[in-house]
Amino acid sequence: MRILVVEDDPDLNRQLQTALADAGYAVDVALDGEEGHFLGSSEPYDVVVLDIGLPKMDGLRVLEDWRRNGRRFPVLLLTARDRWSDKVQGFDAGADDYVPKPFHMEEVLARLRALVRRAAGHATSEILCGPVTLDTRTGRVSVDGNPVKLTSHEYRLLSYLMHHQGRVVSRTELVEHLYDQDFDRDSNTVEVFVGRIRKKLGVDMIQTVRGLGYIAAPPGTET
Repeated sequence: MRILVVEDDPDLNRQLQTALADAGYAVDVALDGEEGHFLGSSEPYDVVVLDIGLPKMDGLRVLEDWRRNGRRFPVLLLTARDRWSDKVQGFDAGADDYVPKPFHMEEVLARLRALVRRAAGHATSEILCGPVTLDTRTGRVSVDGNPVKLTSHEYRLLSYLMHHQGRVVSRTELVEHLYDQDFDRDSNTVEVFVGRIRKKLGVDMIQTVRGLGYIAAPPGTET
C-alpha cells in the first residue's frame, strides 16, 4: 500500500514516515500544501495523511481541489484545531477521518488501516482468500492457520492483491502502489515477488491473467 504524508512539521513528518514505513507502507512525504497538492493530483495513493495548517496552500483547500478533480483516495486529517466547526468543515471538504494533535501513533495507524480496508470493501482487519488469511492489524499471513513469513515487499504485494481480490490488477498498478516515488521501479520485480509468494504460500491463490496482470482468488476459482 502506498501513502502520502503532508505535514509541515519536519519532526512529526519524519516520525510519521518512519512509523508508516515500519508498518509496511510505501511512503511519500511533502512539507507544504503546494507539494502535497501536486503529489496527490499526480500519483495513485491508497490513503493520504493531510495536515490542515500548511504553508503555501491550506490543507482544506488542497483537499477540496482533490475532490473537485475526482481524487477519491481516503484522507485522514491532522490538525491542532479542536473546535467542532473545524471538524465539520474538514468532513464537508471531503475528509474521511480526523485526528487532533497531539495524537498517539498507534491510533493513526489503526485509523489508516480502517480507511484502507473500508475503501476496498472489507469490514474487519482479517482478509480471507481461500485458506489464506492476512491480518492487517498485526501484519501476519497464515495458510490454514499456519504462519507464513514474508518480506516487507512480498507482504505489501500480497496485501494489495488481497484487498482487491476478485479484480485483475495490472503490473503497472502494482508497481505504482508498491513503491514510493524515489524507488527505482521495475515491473519485472513484480513477477519475482509473485513467484516467491506462491512458493511460500503453497496454494494457488494468485493467478496470472495473460496480458493483463494478476488476480487474487480462492484456489479453484476460474478467471
